Amino acid sequence: MEPIYNFKITKIKGNKKFEFDDTLIREIRADIYLNGKRKISMMVTPVDMDALAMGYLISEGLIEKLEDIQKIKIDETKIYVDAKINNKQTQKLSEEAIIVSGCGKSITANVDINPKKINAAKINSKKTVSVKEISTQMQNFYNSCPLYEKTGCVHTARFFVDENNFFDAEDIAQHATVDKAIGKALLKGFSGKDGIMLVSGRLSSEMIVKAVMHKIPILISRTATTCLGAKIADFFNLTLVGFARGDKMNIYTHPERIIV
Repeated sequence: MEPIYNFKITKIKGNKKFEFDDTLIREIRADIYLNGKRKISMMVTPVDMDALAMGYLISEGLIEKLEDIQKIKIDETKIYVDAKINNKQTQKLSEEAIIVSGCGKSITANVDINPKKINAAKINSKKTVSVKEISTQMQNFYNSCPLYEKTGCVHTARFFVDENNFFDAEDIAQHATVDKAIGKALLKGFSGKDGIMLVSGRLSSEMIVKAVMHKIPILISRTATTCLGAKIADFFNLTLVGFARGDKMNIYTHPERIIV
């Protein structure tokens, strides 16, 4: 299924009104079946679906590592995963799922207003990144997002390891870009602790939790964080950076990893 399609619109430019063939992003409901049972549905863009599933299952604590997955099958809008699962966390997803503040209705079993109740380990990483590198990568990944260039209607993310290894993702749902980017990295043998994550949208609590679950030490955005997001990042030793534009940025937590 193509992630974009053409749509005829009426366009006004100056005092002229005319028909125009526009390019729109495709939005679908994707259902994830875990060991034969549908566990989650999400509104996403139909691209990098296998990476989405891997990133999502780990960030929600439903599986612990990539090796827990035995098989993934994509069938149009359905993702079938056979895996060794965390039954306690899966039950929590069914009974205590929270509607989070991401795009559309996304639910999570791993966000709590008390960071101590989030099922994750604190990040222990000496990884650093320079202000110059942040500026360069923010600019680069904005210039390498074809769906955004064609439609102007998606969020973007990049998991950056080094100049030769970086993984871009685009989706209508902001949280899905993180799952897709880290999922791509996992498929290439990297883990969250190996790199930094750059995103285009706000740093809400569920975005921070996804980074924490993958042990990503540094999360950067061109916009701001929420209060709960900052508290979670601080508790789990995550370096949180917002308003990263050029050589200017706000470091909300653990600034020691950002080198001037």
